[in-house]
Amino acid sequence: MAVRAVRGAVQLERDEAGHMGEQVSALLTAVLERNSLVADDLISIWFTATPDLHSDFPAAAARGIGIVDVPLICAQELDIEGAMPRVVRILAHIETYLPKSEIAHVYLGATAALRKDIAQ
Repeated sequence: MAVRAVRGAVQLERDEAGHMGEQVSALLTAVLERNSLVADDLISIWFTATPDLHSDFPAAAARGIGIVDVPLICAQELDIEGAMPRVVRILAHIETYLPKSEIAHVYLGATAALRKDIAQ
């Protein structure tokens, strides 16, 4: 078994806690499903949010879907002029038998444009 990293992102329509929870939960669920993972396969998750998001911690969504024994941390994304607004990104460290080439990085909706090279 190897330690791997999986990336993902989602753009929110608005800065509201409930909406953030729904969208980040959908992102995390997609990452788990597309990589055949369960919560026990997670080592840690880093969340970043663009500076225009203030309503909640993205990590709260992970706790809401049962990811409770995994270290989580939130940080603010760099404030770059022209960057896509209202984006939550994740970097999850996992234990898996998948080779790097088979890791499914998940960019939902408009965020697929952020990483066309790895979005699936």
